[in-house]
Amino acid sequence: MPAEHRDAARRYRAGLAARKGEATFQVVVGESDLLITATSDLSSVAGGAVRALRGQITSYAALHPDFLDSLSPLPPAPGAPEIVRRMCAAAAAVDVGPMAAVAGAVAMMTAEALSSLSTELLVENGGDLYCISTKERTIGLLADPAQGIALGVRVAADEFPVSFCSSSGRIGHSLSFGRGDLVAVRAGDACLADAAATALANRLGTSRDLTRVTDQAMAWEGIGIEGVFAQLGEKMAVWGRMELTAAALD
Repeated sequence: MPAEHRDAARRYRAGLAARKGEATFQVVVGESDLLITATSDLSSVAGGAVRALRGQITSYAALHPDFLDSLSPLPPAPGAPEIVRRMCAAAAAVDVGPMAAVAGAVAMMTAEALSSLSTELLVENGGDLYCISTKERTIGLLADPAQGIALGVRVAADEFPVSFCSSSGRIGHSLSFGRGDLVAVRAGDACLADAAATALANRLGTSRDLTRVTDQAMAWEGIGIEGVFAQLGEKMAVWGRMELTAAALD
């Protein structure tokens, strides 16, 4: 499965196929477009989970409109839904606004809602990925849709659950102040990985900033960041638990 920047046509999904004994299905609710792999088709349950999560965010934002627009951390209001609390905590850890964590939060909490029904769960939400698995997997990294997925990160069976979330300053609809092709962050918590990907991508303006990105990721190891891959043009930088391999996607 790929971890990459936002591609409205989802072209990066075209070559993906489920393993034997697994089913891959799409769940679309509003702006959320998830591709899920599980041991069976759980689209009905997944759709209900996504609708509930989106409803909680929408209801909260109706009372706290700054939640949707703030580029700085916000404390959750008393009684805030769990997804809001998680997003606020992740954003505060890396100094970005809470919506920087929304795609990762939806992917992760959808997987959690399905976890009692499937031992294998790969939930991809616009390039933000949360995985629960008993098998070795390869997670694809895509910096340029026109060139396809050439690199992947090998993840051993005993390393799950894990998330890979991405941000791009060049392509996609998500707000970024950087100019990098791709920043992909590995963490156990998808809310944190998503927020950190935004924060690190904001720092990537020129190839000279690649070291700045890896240094900051390393500094965040204590809060749960496990690795980062960054690319700008023909130059790349990698730190942490990112065992790169030729892509053979799972």
